[in-house]
Amino acid sequence: MATLSVTNTFSAGTTIVAADVNQNYTDIETFVNSSPGVVQKDIVDAKGDIIAATGSDAVSRLAAGTNTHVLTADSSEPTGLKWAPSPAVDVVTTKGDLIAATAADTVTRLGVGSNTQVLTADSSTGTGLSWTTPTAGTVTTVTGTLPIVSSGGATPAISVVTSNDQLILNNQVFS
Repeated sequence: MATLSVTNTFSAGTTIVAADVNQNYTDIETFVNSSPGVVQKDIVDAKGDIIAATGSDAVSRLAAGTNTHVLTADSSEPTGLKWAPSPAVDVVTTKGDLIAATAADTVTRLGVGSNTQVLTADSSTGTGLSWTTPTAGTVTTVTGTLPIVSSGGATPAISVVTSNDQLILNNQVFS
């Protein structure tokens, strides 16, 4: 880094004239304006201004954005940054609501389903999800970590073969 040197040095008891002080001020100003790594405070002039790089060893002022706007990367801008409206997000207003994507960088609120409904994939909806009521069916294959437990319904019907030939049905072990 460069070293500041001034034309005039002063010590106790020295009579100082305005021209010497002015020369030292000029020396300091020249140093600051020509030294790499020093950023001038006059590059910013309003509350919220940001100093951003525009290239190697080059800086610029990015003016403060509009209230509620967010700082966003944008390679087409000189600083690579811009202020933009924040992405619209529906407010989650009910217990159980979800935020779901409808497209890249776009989200919406998915309201909670009814009791006993399950969330399922559904490509016919905007979010790709929907709440549905499960229907009875036949389980043909079950894989996973034991124990496999069935509950609910008057007569749950599940047939499971395990490595140790045990079935747990309504908390009862069958061998």
